[in-house]
Amino acid sequence: HFRMAELGCFASTRSSGINAEYGGMGVISIDRMFPLTLGSNIGTTATAILAALAATGDHRSLTIQVAVSHLMFNIFGIIVFYPIPWMRQIPLSMAKCLGNTTANYRWFAVVYLLLMFLVLPLTLIALSFNVYLFYVVLSLIILVILTVVIVTTLQRHIPHRLPAWLRTWKFLPRPLRSLDPYDRIITGCGCFEKKAAPEELPAIPLRTVTVAPK
Repeated sequence: HFRMAELGCFASTRSSGINAEYGGMGVISIDRMFPLTLGSNIGTTATAILAALAATGDHRSLTIQVAVSHLMFNIFGIIVFYPIPWMRQIPLSMAKCLGNTTANYRWFAVVYLLLMFLVLPLTLIALSFNVYLFYVVLSLIILVILTVVIVTTLQRHIPHRLPAWLRTWKFLPRPLRSLDPYDRIITGCGCFEKKAAPEELPAIPLRTVTVAPK
């Protein structure tokens, strides 16, 4: 029974990995994979809920609160992004952008995981000890993200309304608008292979087959 429960808890994680593999192979599109991933995220919360129900002692109620918070966070995320069609494009566009970036820069996936799941949480935890500093830094981050999104949207749709210097990001230093400088450093160390350009790919010899008429 415990083996079956363990299998049920981790089936959602396995399904997410399988969906990612199918998406990478082109079996299913990222648009079709999106609702499957959302469902898997709801299923993943079963692990925390079962662990919370098995807890004993005075802190059991707090444990259950954390597990339910995990569940409600995923549910509200689905309510916000999935029912409205144009809202779905926000996570889908971000996923496509990250996928394209990783295809061009092999090291980006490792750096992204380290930043999002290690550096950023530790930084926020450290800043949380000073509430005022936390809100100042968080406000600056949100302001920068909103500025980039708004300016990029204007550059794509109504560039003629912007000043000439703001129609592209070329006014910024290259390390702030491109990953190429970092790519040269990282690939130069030999940690990752540089993606071959189309003209550098080896040519596949073609063989002509002649079919004799009957």
